[in-house]
Amino acid sequence: MKYKLIGLSAVALTLIAIIFISKSMPEDNGTRYIEHIIAEEKTDCESHIDDTFCTHLPVVMIDTQGVSIPGRPIYDENHVRIGHILAEDNSEVITAKIKTFDNEKYNNHINDTPTLSSDIKIRYRGNSSRSFDKPNYYIRLINEDGTNNSQSFIGMDAHHEWTLHGPFLDKSLIRNYMWYNIAGEIMEYAPNVRFCEVYVNEQYQGLYLAVETITAGKEGARLNIELNKKDNSFSGYIIKLDKGDTNNLQNIMPFTNYALRTHMQHEIVYPGEKNITHELHEAIKDDFSFFEKTLYSYDFDNPKYGYENFIDVNSFVDYFLINELTSNYDAGWMSTYMYKDIDGKYKMCVWDFNSACDFYQDSVMDSNHFEMQNCLWYVMLIKDEAFVERIIQRYWELRETVFSEEYLYRFIDETVAYLGDAIDRNYLVWGYTFDPKYDMLSPIERNPRTYEDSISQIKNFLHTRLSWTDENIETLRQYSSSSKIKKFNENAN
Repeated sequence: MKYKLIGLSAVALTLIAIIFISKSMPEDNGTRYIEHIIAEEKTDCESHIDDTFCTHLPVVMIDTQGVSIPGRPIYDENHVRIGHILAEDNSEVITAKIKTFDNEKYNNHINDTPTLSSDIKIRYRGNSSRSFDKPNYYIRLINEDGTNNSQSFIGMDAHHEWTLHGPFLDKSLIRNYMWYNIAGEIMEYAPNVRFCEVYVNEQYQGLYLAVETITAGKEGARLNIELNKKDNSFSGYIIKLDKGDTNNLQNIMPFTNYALRTHMQHEIVYPGEKNITHELHEAIKDDFSFFEKTLYSYDFDNPKYGYENFIDVNSFVDYFLINELTSNYDAGWMSTYMYKDIDGKYKMCVWDFNSACDFYQDSVMDSNHFEMQNCLWYVMLIKDEAFVERIIQRYWELRETVFSEEYLYRFIDETVAYLGDAIDRNYLVWGYTFDPKYDMLSPIERNPRTYEDSISQIKNFLHTRLSWTDENIETLRQYSSSSKIKKFNENAN
């Protein structure tokens, strides 16, 4: 209960702010449900006279029936990752069962009637996080015959694909929850999320965040992307930029790959393996390459046939700003998603704030510089004066709403208050990570020693970052100045 009282007096003010902000911002394709604001207040679990597990949060129970979940990394003698553990049948997933308990008005208990029961395919997921003691999970709901079983999952729109993110490196437990929701307030779409408490094989695993995967959906869920035209020759699609390891049909080599601008892999996330064909693969590759060739041409900013004819500029601006504010510099290179519907424009989608607000493992992320202008695609966009001016204007707009310190601090405090006893339960299992013997950040003084320290760490970072950005946002004009791009412009003539 020690966290429950934090920030409760500000709830009404937050609701007013949300209403005001939402009027001036686009809605996402689904329903933006900010859990700590919208969820109904429930009775105190301390009323139980026995040791029944009780929580105001949704509960997820996974039963693998004794089978080990695949996906943990395999390392060679030099501790270089060389792969990951597979199931006994060499599959990347196993079949298991899942139950959820999500009573909207009353507390949840593991002996309640489940709100969802389903077979699932499950594996560990993530990159560096695969090696963490507290794992992340990929889950696909299936029917008994193995077909997809789209269901509402702890209050989110029906789909068959989900991830369970277990905050481990992030001692605050809230980074992804916070920034997915704030991104969802200003962008057309950001993955919806819900806090939950997870059991695996009857063992309590702590606090998790259920997250929508970035993929297409039906009836307004996730991204409304048309699979293909009647002749199956083309489709809306989602591109992921990351360290690719999928099959050749999902990977493409667009212009920026063969022009040696990046060693990162462009992967077709949607359409998926079941629907992608060689013809569709080639059509998507050619379409995306045409966009990149336009962007990297000397007349990229030509109003008639330049980049603005291909991208939703607002989407690219907001993506730039939210990742700059949080110094989330994996974005633009890794875990980077772009999507486009048939006959539509390219839009960006946020993903993975594990390292946001200076939580990179190996080094301090300096809050006193800009970085996104060096990322793929943005290295060209930033050359355009009009694009830079839209970034600056948008930043000052957001400083009055969701980028204000008042809004951000209140968001943090009320989230902590909402989580309440779930924080304590989580750290009954994972509290050893505050011990210096288990420090994972360098240098060691960056590692918080208490939960309160982890919250202060975020607030201190945001204060410093916002103060510096206020003073320096106008300096982005240097990247589009005549002197900066003179050589580029001369080559265009």
